[in-house]
Amino acid sequence: MSKGNIGNIGKLLLTGVVGGAIALGGNAIYQNTQSTNTSTSSTGSTQVSKVNVSVNTDTTAAIKKVSNAVVSVLNYTNSSNSSSIDSLFGGNSNSSSNQPTLSSEGSGVIYKKDGNTAYVVTNYHVISGNSSLDVQMAGGQKIKATVVGYDTYTDLAVLKIDAKYVNEVATFANSDNLTVGEPAIAVGSPLGSQFANTATEGIVSAKSRQVTLQQDSGATTNINAIQTDAAINPGNSGGALINIEGQVIGITQSKLTSTGESGVSAEGMGFAIPSNTVTTIIAQLEKNGKVVRPALGISMVDLSNYSSETLSQQLNLPASVTGGVLIEQVQSGMPAATAGLKRLDVITKIGNTTISSSTDLQVALFKYNIGDTIQVTYYRDGKQQTANVKLNKQQSDLDSSLTSGNNNSDSNSNSNNNNSNSIFGGN
Repeated sequence: MSKGNIGNIGKLLLTGVVGGAIALGGNAIYQNTQSTNTSTSSTGSTQVSKVNVSVNTDTTAAIKKVSNAVVSVLNYTNSSNSSSIDSLFGGNSNSSSNQPTLSSEGSGVIYKKDGNTAYVVTNYHVISGNSSLDVQMAGGQKIKATVVGYDTYTDLAVLKIDAKYVNEVATFANSDNLTVGEPAIAVGSPLGSQFANTATEGIVSAKSRQVTLQQDSGATTNINAIQTDAAINPGNSGGALINIEGQVIGITQSKLTSTGESGVSAEGMGFAIPSNTVTTIIAQLEKNGKVVRPALGISMVDLSNYSSETLSQQLNLPASVTGGVLIEQVQSGMPAATAGLKRLDVITKIGNTTISSSTDLQVALFKYNIGDTIQVTYYRDGKQQTANVKLNKQQSDLDSSLTSGNNNSDSNSNSNNNNSNSIFGGN
């Protein structure tokens, strides 16, 4: 199971149905929730009230608008246990050849048609390790899907399918304009395609939640996520989180299952990748099959890790500076060093974007392309300064000392060994 944290306080579950443990190769157990109470008249016959209820609401209209564009994604992996398949189709039951078997399921959203090709966005962890993929349409048809590209950092992937089966595509909203408390509806396949096109309703509980996950492959996923209390379950991964207009505001990705070491269970805390992040990434995946990201060439620590006393005494920061990232190390020859940034500088802005954490810095930085010049606002010895940084290097140029573990030069660095003693030269 993938590991994760949100603000270093909890455990997250990537919401794909994985490994046959749920709904694949097992029988679901249902509890009858039918009421035992009945209403009868004085003569003993059952009475049915003739109530005319309008079911045409904003919610039903929103779900109807997107439901045909939400699909199930079926991940097949090769299995050496092929006897049942071989015998079923007349093959040699003793054959040792690998056969594709369904190993996991998730959801996806059709967002574009271009000629004979339609494009589907889903989570990377939904398609990870596949030998082949199918997409199951809202109408039940299964269609072969191929991978266009994927990005482990944002946990996003783009698939392509034959467009002749596609009649509707989803539209994206501007996730920067979300309001906490507005309706949010999740549409996907919780527990797999058996429950395809399930809709659950809640609200946008919060914006810009820092969610860091370690994939089973070891890759780190780091996003500023939308938090919602709409019910999210395994199988919802890659599905749509929509607003009341039926527009996609996010791609469902994970949920919080417990908090801290105490293991206190959590309910109603699901997370989705914001649509503005999604549209930026899928455009690059369509074009290049991967995302090429610029690098500053620093390792960093969130300023929130330190007490106000440390910030004032060691860094001489004004009391008004409560968020940012502290530069722990600068790689020679990389953009940050070339622009004159140094160890113990505190970055508070990238362009016009305020930086409160390393995730904020990553999100802001990764909106730019190789070759762009950005303005970095930072504090040195308590004084605010700016530097124009030419982004002429990419992540593949980073020194291994900056990319090892969680101390990625453009990654979250909240590990416990980044304490004030080691940063400020103490024992």
